[in-house]
Formats: sequence, C-alpha cells, structure tokens
Amino acid sequence: MVRVSILVKRVHEPPTDGDGYRVLVDRLWPRGVSKERARADLWLKDVAPSDGLRRWFHHEEPLFDEFARRYRVELAENPAVATLRDVVAAHPVTTLLFGARDERHNQAVVLRDYLEGAVSGSSA
Repeated sequence: MVRVSILVKRVHEPPTDGDGYRVLVDRLWPRGVSKERARADLWLKDVAPSDGLRRWFHHEEPLFDEFARRYRVELAENPAVATLRDVVAAHPVTTLLFGARDERHNQAVVLRDYLEGAVSGSSA
C-alpha cells in the first residue's frame, strides 16, 4: 500500500519543496495573493464549503465543531471529493492550501481529516 501525506498550509506562506502537489481548496481566490505567489497546481473550488455554510461559519472559532459536522455532510455528497481523492492518490505529498488566518479552524483541516479517514478505510 502506498503511503500518502496530506498537509495543510496557508496560501500566504511561501511554497517549499516539501509541499508536493499544491491544491487550493477555497471557493474564493484569497485576497492579496497572486497566482504566481500561490503556486497552486490546482484550484479545486468545488470541494470548498458551500457559500451558505462559509458565510454562516465566518471563521468564528466557537462555531467550528458545528461547521465541521455540516461540512462533512456536504463532502459526503460532493462529487469534487472524488477528484481530490484521485489527486491525493497520484502524489506522495499533497498540500491543501487555504486563505483563512486561523490555521486550526478552517475547511482545509476538516477536509484533510475527512480524506485521511477515507484513505485509512475508516468512515469519514
């Protein structure tokens, strides 16, 4: 079995060689970041939370657990997840890029955990 690594990183941080394949998972392009600076190999905006969920959460930490629960429900019905799983399977290292300031309470963290559950075979 091939081991894959899924990393999470702010798109505002400089790219490194260890990032592997870089996937932006925000629905909106992050402010103040050029495409050259982001060095995203793929912008998979369809895997991001719905506009309604994104606006409801508004990156308020006390809402994170409920946001994560709602986002996982969306992911279970989202065909873009299959595309991302294929990307992850095709690269030894995939970095999910996000624009939020909070590095622990954002959709990329939920998405990584969701994918890692699917990769390990447990229910996500």
